[in-house]
Amino acid sequence: MASQMIKGNTAVIIGAMYAGCDCFFGYPITPASEILHEASKYFPMVGRKFVQAESEEAAINMVYGGAATGHRVMTASSGPGISLKQEGITFLAGAELPSVIVDIMRAGPGLGNIGPEQGDYNQIVKGGGHGNYKNIVLAPNSVQEMCDLTMKAFMLADKYRNPVVVLADAVLGQMAEPLRFPQVAINHSPDNEWAVRGSKETMDNLVTSIFLDFDQLEEFNEEIQTKFNQIEDNEVDFEEYMVSGNDIEDAEIIIVAYGISSRLARSAVDIAREESGIKVGLLRPISLFPFPNKEIAKLAKKGCEFISVEMSNGQMREDIKLAVNCAISDCKDIHLVNRMGGNLIGVKDILEKIYDLAECENCKIKLAKEYPYKDDDDKYDKPYIDSNYKDEIDEDDIKYQIID
Repeated sequence: MASQMIKGNTAVIIGAMYAGCDCFFGYPITPASEILHEASKYFPMVGRKFVQAESEEAAINMVYGGAATGHRVMTASSGPGISLKQEGITFLAGAELPSVIVDIMRAGPGLGNIGPEQGDYNQIVKGGGHGNYKNIVLAPNSVQEMCDLTMKAFMLADKYRNPVVVLADAVLGQMAEPLRFPQVAINHSPDNEWAVRGSKETMDNLVTSIFLDFDQLEEFNEEIQTKFNQIEDNEVDFEEYMVSGNDIEDAEIIIVAYGISSRLARSAVDIAREESGIKVGLLRPISLFPFPNKEIAKLAKKGCEFISVEMSNGQMREDIKLAVNCAISDCKDIHLVNRMGGNLIGVKDILEKIYDLAECENCKIKLAKEYPYKDDDDKYDKPYIDSNYKDEIDEDDIKYQIID
């Protein structure tokens, strides 16, 4: 199928329209603003509704209203904006309203800057707002997945009547890659029996998250915990990678990385295996909740060393540590390769950790000779490019600049 060069933020809106999203409510914030811009341009063209709200809080409450009427709805924001939306997100979860939220992460805390980071992991994966709930969280690592996982987000939101977050970063939002458009569009019709539509048939329906009776609220909490357990049983999504067709179970070192960090990690895996024969593999969580605990535990029982590669202070590492140490008797340290403040992790940084764990002194000497300075522009800075696209795009064509 033919492909077209598309920016990641634009791919989100393409996926939303193909998924049958009826309404977009948002407020601009860099580096997510193009999602709002593209929605304002394309939604009215195809009979969908677009509203630029007066604030982030207003936008998320409009999402609540639209979802309560049974429509497929979404919003998008970044760091500070997501923080302002957290009250509305917990209300959505409490009322069991399907909705999609896109978070294009920027550097923090506070205002931070508009560079890429993965510091919203705890905020999004651990719930963020108050109460006993979880968001379903999907983490794309390409422009194609920005589209595809947005479509999947709407399906999961409807299936489980729960907020779903597409969690990406400023690089993925701003970079351009070939996108293969979906072959089939979903014509969604709001036929949810629980929805409130102002009709005689729905006049007895009540959409709320308030339970004044203590026992009723406890019963509701137990019901949604059952739902979250079902999500953990059925919706775990991940990718395993080893070069040359090797099985990841052959690996002695496992890198765990998501989003743009996983592409840099994949480059490191290629170099370490092809040039040094080190048995290293990549486990990429595509769903962050539910997290691939069972797969990590299985690898931990083999005695693998684990490296968490992430653009944060090690927030995902805590989940890896929990999965590993629940599977083995001895407490095991999880190694960390990270950058913060809007800086991308270097492939060289990942290779250094791999070579340390493999105790390959010659590898480290070779790496130091080929890449003596941190800012050198050579093969160790090149991101992984999917082989399906190599005939369509040159590495130098990929755009990484963050645009205000």
